[in-house]
Amino acid sequence: MRSSIFFITTYFSDYTIVPAKSKSQVIRALEDRGFHFEESAEAYINPAARHSRGRSSTSSIDPLSPSTPPPATLSELQARTFALLKQREVVPRVDADIRLLHCAGRWDDNNGLPGDQTGLQVGLTKCLLYQPRFLSLTLTGSEAASLLLDRRLMSNFEPDNILLGNKELVPIMLDLEALPLQATGIVCGVVGKLVGGNADDILTRAIEMLYLSTARAGIVMVEEKDLDHAMKALQMKDDSKDKP
Repeated sequence: MRSSIFFITTYFSDYTIVPAKSKSQVIRALEDRGFHFEESAEAYINPAARHSRGRSSTSSIDPLSPSTPPPATLSELQARTFALLKQREVVPRVDADIRLLHCAGRWDDNNGLPGDQTGLQVGLTKCLLYQPRFLSLTLTGSEAASLLLDRRLMSNFEPDNILLGNKELVPIMLDLEALPLQATGIVCGVVGKLVGGNADDILTRAIEMLYLSTARAGIVMVEEKDLDHAMKALQMKDDSKDKP
């Protein structure tokens, strides 16, 4: 049995969002790969693995119909995924005008609670009034707010110590609206191509990256220095640098 997933990388954690009916299947897959649930962290942890942002990604498997036999290798999975994307005319796209900052709200170390919530809320309200081209906000009960936002929006957050971190990333957009919601293998096929390549692709080296699933798109985020290599790995030329 295979399951579609949504994947969200935040400033603090990685979240895999699955259909409720697939919960036990996904938990079993995690445990088979050495993960165990740690009560103090309220998360699945793999103590044997060195965690690196953007290198933790998995999807179950086949991007084709549920009746299709699952691929036997990562190379086969990638081939099926990219064949499906090509069939649905899904191509990676980079907007030359958008650069993102990956940041988070600060915690008050004295009481273990989020810091300047008023300043954060005012800043977010200003961002929404600006009608941003890109803004992603993740709120959970156990972590401070995590944000991915257009770098031009940072001036809305004052004082400048409201947010933690300011890593700049380039978003690579995949418009998945033409794909059925239950399609599987997209995250693993695309991300696997970037973080590990395959045996037949000697040009591909591991790229540190983030991935964000939305209702209509998959968004790969890499540093500027890795953009050309990422686009090459996805078999696309970055045309944004040719723009004035």
